[in-house]
Amino acid sequence: MGRAFEYRKARIFKRNAYLARTFTRIGKEITMAAKAGGPDPDQNSKLRLLIQTARNENMPKDNIDRAIKRAFEKDQSDYKEMVYEGRGPHGIAILIEAATDNNQRTVANIRSYFNKLGGSLGTSGMLDFLFDHKSIFTVARTPDIDIEEFELAMMDFDAEIDADDEEIIVMAEFQAFGPIQKYLEDNKYEIKSFRFDRIPKEMKTLTDEQRAEVNVLLDKINEDEDVTNVYHNMVEPMEEGDAE
Repeated sequence: MGRAFEYRKARIFKRNAYLARTFTRIGKEITMAAKAGGPDPDQNSKLRLLIQTARNENMPKDNIDRAIKRAFEKDQSDYKEMVYEGRGPHGIAILIEAATDNNQRTVANIRSYFNKLGGSLGTSGMLDFLFDHKSIFTVARTPDIDIEEFELAMMDFDAEIDADDEEIIVMAEFQAFGPIQKYLEDNKYEIKSFRFDRIPKEMKTLTDEQRAEVNVLLDKINEDEDVTNVYHNMVEPMEEGDAE
């Protein structure tokens, strides 16, 4: 699919590896999906995919069951998905996704990180145009899959694919999530995992010293227990060769 897709794919895997609290993140997503669409994965397509993703991440079954039950506990506060946007040191665009039961607490914490570490928290929507919102599926590649036929089918959803001997990555627009999931499940493809991602449209190159300043802020944001994902448009060392 070319260097651009390889570059974006490398970012996906790097970000997955970077998240330090995968179980906590997926657990919150499972709780929110169960609350929104019910606890039965056969009737709740997003919950079904999240459970499969959790299993693929080796999340214990007890953790998954607790996350589903948490959605219906009487004393359980509602988690809400929030997006925060700001500028880090040297003008780096930072977009933050969070799952929080107290938005005032979360936004105050995130604002303090920006203020203390050389950035500023902005208003909703100010940076969203800088990122493409993507749906990403990882599908098991089995001997009966004709990869050319599969790619043609995915073109109907304006999706890009990349495959190796074990799996196929499908990347499409955020809005294509439901139709692609339905197609894959209706045609008995094994979905190993899925996620949403935000891919920067333009990248900004910094010096090593400048990049270190930005990483201090990114690390601090990632440490917040309400934060689920952090995206930015800073070129990192591994990306420079990929982007050339």
